[in-house]
Amino acid sequence: MKNISTDGLRTLITVVEVGGFAKAGELLGLSQPAVSLQIKRLEDMLGHKLFKKQGQRQVLNQYGELLLPMAKQMLLQNDSILQLFTKENVTGKVRLGIPSEFAARILPSIIGDFIALYPDVSLEVKSRLSKHLLSESREDQFDLVLALNEDLHSAKYPVFMQDQLVWVGDLSLVQNEVVTLVTAPEGCIYRRRAIEALKQAGINYRIAYSNADLTGLTAALKEGLGITVLAKSTVPNELNYQLQTKRLPELGQIGISLIKRADQPDNAADKLAEFIALRLT
Repeated sequence: MKNISTDGLRTLITVVEVGGFAKAGELLGLSQPAVSLQIKRLEDMLGHKLFKKQGQRQVLNQYGELLLPMAKQMLLQNDSILQLFTKENVTGKVRLGIPSEFAARILPSIIGDFIALYPDVSLEVKSRLSKHLLSESREDQFDLVLALNEDLHSAKYPVFMQDQLVWVGDLSLVQNEVVTLVTAPEGCIYRRRAIEALKQAGINYRIAYSNADLTGLTAALKEGLGITVLAKSTVPNELNYQLQTKRLPELGQIGISLIKRADQPDNAADKLAEFIALRLT
């Protein structure tokens, strides 16, 4: 029975997360040829190529896409076992910036498990619009940032996963002549994509309610004040959603970036970044 190399899986995941073989080598402390060799060994073991050429970039093919979530789950189990028995001493404080919808919908279970594994790490979490989280003037406010990113091929803020944008709420409301929206304030990616999609489809709209917090938006949606747009993975369980309807157009994909301050080596931030990446995808 063959055993898959966890080093090879970790290299694969890193290549995808940072958007290239050379960048992955820098992060892993390997040369680019060494990264390529690890990927080739993994491909040889599985009997399938995992990447394809897309312009000047190497991206996952159908086999790579199939392997990626299983590889992340396997590494998560591997790291959990090592942490349990070796008691790696990870300490420090991590300032995490995250959009409110991720903080409310996804973060609690992830952070609970992370703290259980690394009890000596202190987390300070602040919610902001992705536009503000990615602002260069705010880079020194956070050690780690999880943010929406419309540039799916961004070199500065590599996208480690994509999510589908969906219409959320009581979609029977769109039968009215004017579509009523509840949104976050100006600068929100969801707000802009909703407005752009409605304008392109020639549909009239109005914004009835604005709130930067997902809890406030959820309450408004449940009261039938309008509809909104969210990433599919962040939709609260009690709300309905659809990719599109006879009247509402499809909204497309959104990228999600996970950025660590490059000028501040921090094992605690590295561990949290890896933990979030493995759990989200």
